Amino acid sequence: MAVTHEIFRSWRQPRAVVRDLLMQGKREDRAIGYLMVGCFIIFVSQLPRLARTAHLSDGDVARLAGYEFLSWLIVWPLALYGLAALSRLAAMAMGGQGSWFGARLSLFWAVLALAPATVLYGLTSGLLSNDPGRFDAVDLTGLVWLGGFLWIWLSGLVETERAEVPA
Repeated sequence: MAVTHEIFRSWRQPRAVVRDLLMQGKREDRAIGYLMVGCFIIFVSQLPRLARTAHLSDGDVARLAGYEFLSWLIVWPLALYGLAALSRLAAMAMGGQGSWFGARLSLFWAVLALAPATVLYGLTSGLLSNDPGRFDAVDLTGLVWLGGFLWIWLSGLVETERAEVPA
């Protein structure tokens, strides 16, 4: 099945998508591919916001983009590996029967599956002003992103901890 189809299906049936991904076997290359592509999409989606910030503050957009690139393609993947490990430890404490790979897969897939919301958030924050102290479209889009992320990740984590699949 095409990854784009699975991304949109994740918003409706996240557990079924993660179950299907687990049935493909333990593929670390695929899991890290999901993570790196998801982080790259997040980086690209931040460029409108960075351009706006550089324009308003007479900053250098290339410098800001370089920092963002370093952050999203080196620092965040390492932090997400740590978060996946913590989620697995928490699941084990609650009696989960999954695997370390399943915890990584559910988190990394959630990062990639949020690509449409990530791009929407990046465009919204780049095109609209975010007034501190006032709830606006940027905040609303961020809440949609956060809700979608938690929905897809935690649903996938529950599936990996309950599923009897090769992982």
